[in-house]
Amino acid sequence: MGFDTIIRNGIVATATDTYVADVAIENGKIVALGASLPAQNASAAIDASGKLVLPGGIDVHTHLDMPFGGTTSADDFETGTRAAVFGGTTTLIDFAIQYKGQRLRQAFDTWMSKAANKAVCDYAFHCIVTDVSGGQLAEMNDLVREGVTSFKLFMAYPGVFMLDDGSIFKALQTTSKNGGLVCMHAENGSAIDVIVQQALAQGKKAPKYHALTRPTTAEAEATARAIALAEMAGAPIYIVHLSCNDALEKVREARDRGLPVYAETCPQYLYLSIENFDAPGFEGAKYVFTPPLREKWHQEKLWNGLTRDHLQVVSTDHCPFCFKEQKELGRDDFTKIPNGGPGVEHRMSLIFSGGVASGRFSVNRFVELTSTTPAKLFGLYPRKGTIAVGSDADLVIFDPKRKHTISAKTHHMRVDYSMFEGIEVTGMPDVVLSRGRVVVDRDKFLGRAGQGDFLRRSTYTQTK
Repeated sequence: MGFDTIIRNGIVATATDTYVADVAIENGKIVALGASLPAQNASAAIDASGKLVLPGGIDVHTHLDMPFGGTTSADDFETGTRAAVFGGTTTLIDFAIQYKGQRLRQAFDTWMSKAANKAVCDYAFHCIVTDVSGGQLAEMNDLVREGVTSFKLFMAYPGVFMLDDGSIFKALQTTSKNGGLVCMHAENGSAIDVIVQQALAQGKKAPKYHALTRPTTAEAEATARAIALAEMAGAPIYIVHLSCNDALEKVREARDRGLPVYAETCPQYLYLSIENFDAPGFEGAKYVFTPPLREKWHQEKLWNGLTRDHLQVVSTDHCPFCFKEQKELGRDDFTKIPNGGPGVEHRMSLIFSGGVASGRFSVNRFVELTSTTPAKLFGLYPRKGTIAVGSDADLVIFDPKRKHTISAKTHHMRVDYSMFEGIEVTGMPDVVLSRGRVVVDRDKFLGRAGQGDFLRRSTYTQTK
């Protein structure tokens, strides 16, 4: 029997199992797993002795080529997906934004054209819904049938993205019937807006006030309200970029009651804190994203939430803006600093390092958080998110002992700083395969723009 590629002697780790095996790949799929598979007919063999063989990471929250505040996020679908694969992430779910008055179809088509012929790895889209006054609820059903099975709604950013509770409730009623999943940005935008305007009136314009005007209570209240609206509608809900213990408690309580409530956090909330705003001068602008950084004690609560399954996913909310020229738009007013930070490249190493290497949880839990659960919730499992016969050969040969110091000097994201500058991680990808093709070999990029495919996804209800 001939294979395209065989990965020999690696420690295969899935969400449930860890074992030494060979992995055989043909036509972009995993076709065999076993001890001492015959390699004489394989076109290529990769020795993974002593290394982990992991399912490719799935980052379900990125913003590539996204217009925001008079500028556009610094990574497009080529540079962003290239950085992703360097970090061991082989699938992204980005966001197609429907602006007020637009059809959802227009948003989807716009983002499809942004990704076409650029993406290095496979990708999909959530659709951001900012207006349901036209036929958008019916369009949600159309998109679900076409494989766009999740939607993002905002309780923040009044006048731009924010929906009122009635509109949110209608959207949740729609997904309760069509099997889709609503992703919620949960912050009380109306109250925050009042606090922000009062701060500006008092001359409080430095970057740190971005955090000080967005209290944890505003996130917790909106999280509880989102859960209540979903419960009334009989729909599942997924809370994006959860940043604090106050909101985590609301998710934990709902899950303890058996509700289909899920939440993600991001590496920045696990490694950084409000103290980062004390950097000299305008440096604090590097850490302006929403929700903001919290007091340091929240970090351990979030790690504990990941360990105990109160949090189910780690994604990045990768939305990079260069410090020079982009972040500087808000030098005299924190509300004009483009919101977002670069993270897509380092998610896998940061979570492995802080989770597995630090002894907080197992390598299987790591795979669950970074690949398997995202695949299940967002309709990609078992094509993605596991190592099994018939699954796509999105694979990472991962060195659990290799150390690396994160720096803007060496990262591949198209941005002039790193949020995680100087942090040393333990655990790095050595070789990354996307559908059986080697795209990264240590520091060499072997992929090409346009080889990533758009993924039509099943509904949440079909995958669970």
